Amino acid sequence: MAKKTQAKKPVKKAEKKAAKKSSAKKASKPAAKKSVSKAKPKKAAKKVTKKTVKKVAKKVVQKVAAKKAVKKVVKAAKKVAGSIKKVVAKKVIKKVVKKAETPVVDAFKSAVKLAKKVVENFVSKAPDVEITSQETSKVENSENSQSSEKKKEGADEEEERRKFVAHKTHLKAGDRAPYFDGIEQDGNSVSLSAFKGKTLILYFYPKDDTDGCTATACSLRDEYIYLSDSNFAVVGVSADSEQSHAKFAAKYELPFPLIADTDMAIIKAYNVWGNKMLAGRRYDGIVRTTFVIGPDGIIKEVISKVDTVNHAQQILAM
Repeated sequence: MAKKTQAKKPVKKAEKKAAKKSSAKKASKPAAKKSVSKAKPKKAAKKVTKKTVKKVAKKVVQKVAAKKAVKKVVKAAKKVAGSIKKVVAKKVIKKVVKKAETPVVDAFKSAVKLAKKVVENFVSKAPDVEITSQETSKVENSENSQSSEKKKEGADEEEERRKFVAHKTHLKAGDRAPYFDGIEQDGNSVSLSAFKGKTLILYFYPKDDTDGCTATACSLRDEYIYLSDSNFAVVGVSADSEQSHAKFAAKYELPFPLIADTDMAIIKAYNVWGNKMLAGRRYDGIVRTTFVIGPDGIIKEVISKVDTVNHAQQILAM
C-alpha cells in the first residue's frame, strides 16, 4: 500500500506543472494581443495619408479656383480695355472730323457774309422806283388775259370733245361679213370659211400688250371654254406682226388665234380704221370694234362700245 501512495505523488506534481504552463500560455496571449493593438503601425499610416491627401486636395482646388478667377478678371479687363479703345477711337475720329470741317464751315460763313454785303450794297445803290397805278393795272390786265386765254383753251377743248365723233364702221347687223384670210401668231392661215357652222367673235384691237387690249383678251380667255362649249369661236385682229402676236399670246396664255394684219386689208374691209381721240388728241388708228358673225356668215351684232374688262360677259348678255 505504501508503494502505491508514493507513485501517485509524482503524478500529481507533474499535472500541477502542466496546469501552470497552460495558464501561463493563456495569460501571455492576451498580453501579446494588447501590445499588438497598442502598436498598430499600418492603421496609423493609413490615417496619416488620408489627412495629407485632403490637405493637398484643398490646396489644389484653391489654386485652380484662383487661376479661374484670374482668367475671368483678365477677360473682363480685356473687354473694358476694348470698350475704352472704341470710345477713344470715336473721340479721335470726332476730333479729326471737326478739324476737317472747321475750314469748310468758315469758308461757307465767309461766303455768306460776302453775299450779304454785295446784296446790301446793290440795294443801297439802286435807285428808288415808284410803281404807278397804271403799271399795276397793266400787270393785272396781262395776268387776267392769260387766265382768260387758258379758260378759253379749256373750253375749246371741251367743245371739241363734245363735237368730236369717233369713227364707226359702216357695217351693221344683218350685213354679210366680208371674207378674210390672214396669218396668225404661229404662222397658220385663218379664214372666215374655217368657221362655218360656228358663231365667230371677230374682235379688232389697237395694239398688243396694252392695258385695254390685254383686258379684252384676258376676258375672252377666261370664258373661252364656256364660249367654245356654246359653239363660239374667237379670233383677234390687229396690225401688229406675227412675232408681236406670239409674245402677247404666250405671255397671257391666249388659246385663240391672233391675225397679223400688217397690210390692214382685213381692218379696211371691216372699216375699223379711222379718226379717234385720246387725252384730247386726235389721230387715226384702229377703232376697237367686235363683230359677232353667225354660222351662216351674217353679222349678228356690232359692238363699238367695248367693255374691255368684261367683254366676254358683254357678248354673252346679247
